[in-house]
Amino acid sequence: MTLPNAYMLRKKGDWSDSIGKVALTYEERFLRRKMLRTVQGDRFLVDLQQTTSVGDGDAFELQDGRRIEVNAADENLLQITGDNLPRLAWHIGNRHTPCQIEAARLLIQRDHVIEAMLHHLGATVSEVSEPFLPEGGAYGHGRTHSHEHGATLHSHENGHAHSHGHEHDH
Repeated sequence: MTLPNAYMLRKKGDWSDSIGKVALTYEERFLRRKMLRTVQGDRFLVDLQQTTSVGDGDAFELQDGRRIEVNAADENLLQITGDNLPRLAWHIGNRHTPCQIEAARLLIQRDHVIEAMLHHLGATVSEVSEPFLPEGGAYGHGRTHSHEHGATLHSHENGHAHSHGHEHDH
């Protein structure tokens, strides 16, 4: 059965009763328009007004009012433990890397460069597979990666000008 389009997202706690579930990774939970398949095998089109960060427990509302619950899918992650988690979290955040912060561990997406840095800092790093629910960005904006700092306009000697995005030195 093909389901109708979903034009609305209901946040966790703002809805009840769903007709199905869809499991999405962290990257897949950042979308505007995409064809999805429920765990029951039904296809539907998400067509939101703007690109949206979808949370675990949110629901897509279909045209006819039915809802499909979003669940965070298992992903291949790095689990970080160590004596000074706040220091490790600071280094991860300084690289604008999404991070799930818990009392006894941190979780990040697998990245061999960040992993090497963490080992160098004395962390214990292991591979795990589980849902990834990183902290949202400052000021309630959700995602902390792919952010923009604005662009600067400059000109070249040949007379043309164009803008470049702000770059970080890491």
